[in-house]
Amino acid sequence: MNKFLTKKTISNILFIMLVAMLLYPPTREWGMRQIAFAPSIENAENTESIDSYHWELKGLNTPTINFKELEGKVVFINFWATWCPPCRAEMPMIQNLYNDYKDKIAFVFVTNEDWNTVSTFFGKKGYDLPIYNSISRPPQKFTETNSIPASYLIDKKGAILISKVGAADWNSKKVRNLLDELIIK
Repeated sequence: MNKFLTKKTISNILFIMLVAMLLYPPTREWGMRQIAFAPSIENAENTESIDSYHWELKGLNTPTINFKELEGKVVFINFWATWCPPCRAEMPMIQNLYNDYKDKIAFVFVTNEDWNTVSTFFGKKGYDLPIYNSISRPPQKFTETNSIPASYLIDKKGAILISKVGAADWNSKKVRNLLDELIIK
């Protein structure tokens, strides 16, 4: 082995890279993206359904809606914020999914931030996801966690097929196959 490339030197380089990845936000997001897995899909017998579709959402870059308007549709819901590293890490994967499915399923991205903050973030990243602020209380199932990102995939009957807290690879083949199935059902 080369005198410079000893096991100790390689170990030190890897350690420095890991520390840099943890401390420097852009590399932290990249690292999170690399370890994000496709979310787990619930078995049909284990699924829960949302208790109510009554939920007012103020559109920031899209029309204001009542969630009731989405009843009977496949819906992807994501609670997120621009300051949240795991949210930012999964956003490119979600944008890719949105690009391909925006005309086939309903996407609802909920944040507590104002449009100026979101718009600045979107401008830098090139995102165009439909963003909402919650005007009324969300369905109870969506309030069981205060962590973000929190994402849910709901089928046309209101069954929650995916409930995921934390970053995930939403652009995976597994998720796409499920969406394709749900669209034709």
